[in-house]
Amino acid sequence: MSPKPKSLRQALLKKTLIGWSEHISFPEWNIVGLDVKIDTGARSSALHVEELKIYKSGKARFEVVMDEHHPLDRVPVMAPILKWGMVRSSNGLYTKRCFVRASARIGPIEKMIDISLVSREKMVFRMLLGRKALQHDFIVDVSRRNLLG
Repeated sequence: MSPKPKSLRQALLKKTLIGWSEHISFPEWNIVGLDVKIDTGARSSALHVEELKIYKSGKARFEVVMDEHHPLDRVPVMAPILKWGMVRSSNGLYTKRCFVRASARIGPIEKMIDISLVSREKMVFRMLLGRKALQHDFIVDVSRRNLLG
């Protein structure tokens, strides 16, 4: 276990600065450079998927649409279901969602995150990255975007 930082400044220096949108990769899913909106108001992360199929074996099969302007640019994924949970969307309604866990890379940071699978068809960003995925590693500069290239 690493020693506790002696000051807030030291703690902040250990975090990676990101903008309000970045690119995220999921190496085990062969997904590179998906646009993601950083959403500190959301507790969990959400990924737009299509063709979601749930199997009795406890796995989910889905397609990740890489870009809203190129709907045929899809990556098929099969992943174990982590859990089911109720999520309140921005309109205040609760829905039951399937969650999976994946190794995600944002800039130099690679970590395991939990992701709910949902239709974000009408949204600009294919994915929202919530507080749970951001904690311990990132500081968000809401006035900038794509700080990590």
